[in-house]
Amino acid sequence: MAAKPVTRTQTGVRIETSLLKVLKGLAEYADLSLGDLLEGIVLHSFEGKAPFSEDTRAVIEQLKQVYGCELSAADSHRLEEDRP
Repeated sequence: MAAKPVTRTQTGVRIETSLLKVLKGLAEYADLSLGDLLEGIVLHSFEGKAPFSEDTRAVIEQLKQVYGCELSAADSHRLEEDRP
């Protein structure tokens, strides 16, 4: 498939630390930039498609253990930032 030209915007997104570590690890594993990985996840989600194969989900579970990420979909929209 031919590449599709796009315009990208630099953004400063805040994200839970262990989740970011898992995403960075997965991007490295897939030989993608973090931005490319996130674009793929979002585009699949917008169409109601699963973004990852069973094998990739196994890698994600391993990365979650390594980085101590205990979050799940049930936690979505319920996270509260620690207050110092």
